[in-house]
Amino acid sequence: SKDTKEARAGADEGDPVVRNEFGGVFVDEEELRAAFDFFDVNKKGTLTPADLKQRLGVFYKNLPAREYKFLISEPDFNFNTLKKLLVNNELRDFDPVKEAFKVYDPHDTGFVDLEVLRSIFSNLGFGEVTAEDISVLIETADVDGDGKISLSDFRKMVSLSKDAEKDLDTLTSSLSVVK
Repeated sequence: SKDTKEARAGADEGDPVVRNEFGGVFVDEEELRAAFDFFDVNKKGTLTPADLKQRLGVFYKNLPAREYKFLISEPDFNFNTLKKLLVNNELRDFDPVKEAFKVYDPHDTGFVDLEVLRSIFSNLGFGEVTAEDISVLIETADVDGDGKISLSDFRKMVSLSKDAEKDLDTLTSSLSVVK
């Protein structure tokens, strides 16, 4: 979208995080929709603490119930509620990709822990993750070729997946025009 391009163009070279007009983390509406849909497991258009727990529990095993209730404090927590909460945020010292990476690197080694990766994929319903699957994941995500997935690799992978998704959307819409 136009706003996304403007925000990305306004990103500081030293800061890998795209910022909004308030200096907070820029929130792209498409990304927000994808996040909401990820948590809306039953596709009912509203989120409950139980929905959050079902998804976040995969990543944060020891998060207390009161935290889920704090995060979803409104009875009709829908997409617009989430958008109002996040769009004009002022989170200046927050890097969402770095925070997400910490889930995969719980021992702070600077690299994705492969057992954690295996566990997350399995708990998200992808079944057993084989050594071959792990090799493919590493090969795909390891941008610098050192055989491991660092924060830098992870950041590039997230960025590339957004670009690939846009390319796929463009291709799909082009194909539907051809039909």
